[in-house]
Amino acid sequence: MKIERFEEIESWKKARELTKSIYVLTRKNEFAKDYGLKDQIQRACVSIMANIAEGFDSGSKKSFIVFMRYAYRSASEVQSLLYITCDCNYITKKEFDDSMMLTVDIKKLIGGFIQYLHKNKNN
Repeated sequence: MKIERFEEIESWKKARELTKSIYVLTRKNEFAKDYGLKDQIQRACVSIMANIAEGFDSGSKKSFIVFMRYAYRSASEVQSLLYITCDCNYITKKEFDDSMMLTVDIKKLIGGFIQYLHKNKNN
């Protein structure tokens, strides 16, 4: 099955879910007042989605791979920032675990897609 739109990409769907979750979490109490951290984690989540979409429409598999790598690195950034949010008690352990698990899933999907694109570069 050929993917026709970036909205069909599973990693983009999961990144959208993560972004929504992070926006909800960043509205809570002290987290909402930590403007720097709040802004950074929101931007990192949005970057995952945006890079997948931009890469899909980039016009070449080579360029798509580059954008998928950007998305992967943004997911790593989210993971790192999640540790800070947990250490500052801005989120619960369950919220941390749920967000981290979703981010790990996204990275696995992106990594698998990058491998697929590498194998099928000439198709």
